[in-house]
Amino acid sequence: MPDKTDSSPRPTRKLRWLIPALLLLAWLIVGGITGPFAGKLASVASNDSSSFLPASAESTQVQNLLADFQDTDEIPGIVIAERSGGITPGDLEFLRTTTSEVAGQPGFGPAVSPPIPSQDGQAAQVFVPIDSAGEPADTVEILRDKLADAPDGLTVAVTGPAGQVADLGEAFAGIDGLLLLVAGTVVILILIVVYRSPILPFVVLISAVFALGLASGLVYFLTKQGVLDLNGQSQGILFILVFGAATDYALLLVSRYREELIATEDKYAALRQAWRATIEPVAASAGTVIAGVLCLMLSDLNSNKSLGPVAAIGILASFLASMTFPPAALALLVRTAFWPLRPRYAPQTSADSGATHRLWKRIADTVASKPRAIWAGTLILLLIGAAFAPTFKADGIASTDFFMGSVESVEGAEIQARHFDAGSGTPTYVIADQGAGTAVLDAVRATDGVAGAELITEGSAPMVRDGKVAVTATLTDNAESLAAQDTVADIRSAVGQVPNANALVGGTTAIDLDTRETSIHDRNLIIPIVLIVVFLVLVALLRSVLAPAILLATTVLSFATTLGVAALLFNGPFGFPGADPVVPLFAFVFLVALGIDYNIFLMTRVREEALRHGTRIGMIRGLTATGGVITSAGVVLAATFAALAVIPLLFLVQVAFLVAFGVLVDTLIVRTLLVPALTLDIGRKIWWPSALAKREEEDTTPESVLERA
Repeated sequence: MPDKTDSSPRPTRKLRWLIPALLLLAWLIVGGITGPFAGKLASVASNDSSSFLPASAESTQVQNLLADFQDTDEIPGIVIAERSGGITPGDLEFLRTTTSEVAGQPGFGPAVSPPIPSQDGQAAQVFVPIDSAGEPADTVEILRDKLADAPDGLTVAVTGPAGQVADLGEAFAGIDGLLLLVAGTVVILILIVVYRSPILPFVVLISAVFALGLASGLVYFLTKQGVLDLNGQSQGILFILVFGAATDYALLLVSRYREELIATEDKYAALRQAWRATIEPVAASAGTVIAGVLCLMLSDLNSNKSLGPVAAIGILASFLASMTFPPAALALLVRTAFWPLRPRYAPQTSADSGATHRLWKRIADTVASKPRAIWAGTLILLLIGAAFAPTFKADGIASTDFFMGSVESVEGAEIQARHFDAGSGTPTYVIADQGAGTAVLDAVRATDGVAGAELITEGSAPMVRDGKVAVTATLTDNAESLAAQDTVADIRSAVGQVPNANALVGGTTAIDLDTRETSIHDRNLIIPIVLIVVFLVLVALLRSVLAPAILLATTVLSFATTLGVAALLFNGPFGFPGADPVVPLFAFVFLVALGIDYNIFLMTRVREEALRHGTRIGMIRGLTATGGVITSAGVVLAATFAALAVIPLLFLVQVAFLVAFGVLVDTLIVRTLLVPALTLDIGRKIWWPSALAKREEEDTTPESVLERA
């Protein structure tokens, strides 16, 4: 009679490789389907600043009303030419012939202006309407190519709103390739240094690639269906966020698996225990970030509002990929994944007590020996940096300052400002009731900063549409400058005093002004809401009120310190002209949501240990066990966000610095010194009002704690 007693393990052993293999196959299919969409996101992204504003914005209302006064949907492209010795008849003929060739062609308006010489005779400009309904950036590039064969000594540039759109498109063109290449290279190098293994880094990196593919596919589909609005800045942040978060989550799992392999002989049981211990803090981390970024949906600015769900999708994809692909790969690779430094089963060696984390054991012992001195000193250091936060300039910048380095639209704007009224070709529009048209025109002309203003006419009479008339005003300052925005604000004030005018002011400069003011409103509204949301998530996770309050306060302090250090650098050696109001908002949302992650990773482990050993020993064991992996995760996230700086836009460079520096402050100072020292000094009351706050410690003397830990 056959022996049936050993038949049951066979299905179990089979499932141990079959289920992981099926998971890997599933991700290969998902990656094959969704991966290509990462390169297609730019095709559905819109970088038109007017689309960022809500329908209620004054400039948006004017834009809609202007359709009744203009029979085309065009944005101005300005061809500006300069010759130091004076514009020649040949130069004017070149400009006339070249620009006339494009008139009426696909993407261009039906007619262009003749060349208009400057009063000093050294420059000329041509106004070329560009169809905004197509691909204005491509149209501008066609125009620039035609102007490339200018006569010797003649400097020619395409500027104006159309030129700026083209340069923005060129700046964002690096997102699909360069940004991913830089981020991927940085991550792989850091992981090789951390794990000293040629295999494990690729498991983590492939997980991040699959997460990016899934997120890109979902965002592409939802954008294509009109559910989401995507722009270049959201696309860039999505790529970096997914790479950083997916890598962080996978690192936590891998680190815990390595610990369990040392303590558990059965490698599959070790993986199960590692996954169960990791899933809660990673889910809490992902949930915190998702809750934080979704607060951006409260924004009035469409570009901010759209980033919320885009980033949330990225974090969700990161969570799904990191909690399924690496476990499946590790189940098949097991200890080989760590080759050549494979962890050996050694139950007498406690990973969290310091035998395998000697550096972090020494750090934990030092913090435990004098916690009050350490948290006080750390607090003073952070407060010194935070003292400079009020000097951070975030009241807005000129559109021409968006770019890092020199671009053609900015060079052209500078040439135009030297020889013409800088706002020519990019008018400001005022829509008013017909009866008050003349009074509104007079009010506009009387406003400082206005070079000239006229009513839009039809024949010899003012054009009237639905009882409204329109005024076009040329500003003396560059239409993309802050000075021009101030002039628009003055125009609004002036026409607002005209009785029964119901005047609205719009145009390119007004769009920039409304964007700036809406950004300030969003910043003041969303930051407090993010704090409340994150606090509630922490309360639910840690079953405490005091611990979340301290964690959140330390994270806010690290943000203030980051802002202060950035202010010193931005205003000083970096020489930045200022910052858009949305820069500190984005930095705050990401630093609070992501920075709190490292405290979550630490404190969930501390709570786990405290339930068995008490709060003091729990903190020492928790800091010892998680110190290395959290530091690695923080360095990876900081490095990936720093990769945003390869996109030559001031906004992204500033966000890259703020988030990268802030993450390092959170990882290396707040999570390593400040939070552990405060927890050790406060003791079990840190868990108030949960039952853990009332549990008696085994022995609270530092000597006893260090001896047992």
